[in-house]
Parts: sequence; C-alpha cells; structure tokens
Amino acid sequence: MTGSDALVVRPLISSDRPAWDDLWAAYLAFYNTSLPQNVFDTYFDRLLSDDPIDFNGLVAEQNGTLVGLAHFLFHRHGWKVENVCYLQDLYADPSVRGRGIGRALIEAVYGAADTAGAPSVYWLTQEFNAEARKLYDRIGTLTPFIKYDRR
Repeated sequence: MTGSDALVVRPLISSDRPAWDDLWAAYLAFYNTSLPQNVFDTYFDRLLSDDPIDFNGLVAEQNGTLVGLAHFLFHRHGWKVENVCYLQDLYADPSVRGRGIGRALIEAVYGAADTAGAPSVYWLTQEFNAEARKLYDRIGTLTPFIKYDRR
C-alpha cells in the first residue's frame, strides 16, 4: 500500500464511534452474537478510558475509512511479576482481508505490550476461524489450553 492507500493503525477516538459500531457489530455477527446498545455504549466508553487497567482500542484506517479494530487490556498474572496483555477482539472488514490489516493490528498490540513492559500477548479464537488462524500460526504460538466457561 502506498500513498493514499497507506494503512494507518492508530488509537480509537470518540469521533470513530459510528464506524466502530459498524465494525464491532460485524465482528459480533461473525461469531453469531449480538449485544444490546448499552453494552456497545459501555464498551466504547471503556475503550476510551484513561484507566491503565481498562480496555484499549486501536483501529486500522485506509483512505479515511476504518477497516479494522483491535481491543486489548493488560492484567496481572499469577506466574509473572509483569502484567500480560489480552487481545480481546480483532477484526478486519472482509473487503480488505488478505492485505495485512490483521497483522498490522496485532503488531501494534505487540508494540503497546512492549511499551507497557508486558512480556506476553495472548488471544483466543474459535476453531472454525480457519482463515485468521493461518495468520495466527505465522505470528503466534498455538497453545494446548482448552477454555471452559461457567455453566
């Protein structure tokens, strides 16, 4: 990507709200989920918070249009002195997939983790997310952990 096509990864700002709503709704739909408006409102507020233990939001922008998002947070870990970084949400608009947007967002999260002194970045995905897992296999390490939820 060159010139006006250049991809910019930057922090989420309040004026991104309409485009963020669309991207996050599409991300949720990919996982067959929908959430009420008050969750959208609360999450967006948390993403813009200055609280260091709250969520952080990044967006990928191309030609003035938001084309991707990443949400992450830092938290304590019982086996490490430093905080670790959890990449909660990652999404690239289907029309721009395969152009490095997911990689750029993950690398930006890696950079934020490095700046914060967090030695570990981890994320989850569903087994059926084969296309994204091709990227994840190149830039991450698949772990043997299996996730459980409370009944």
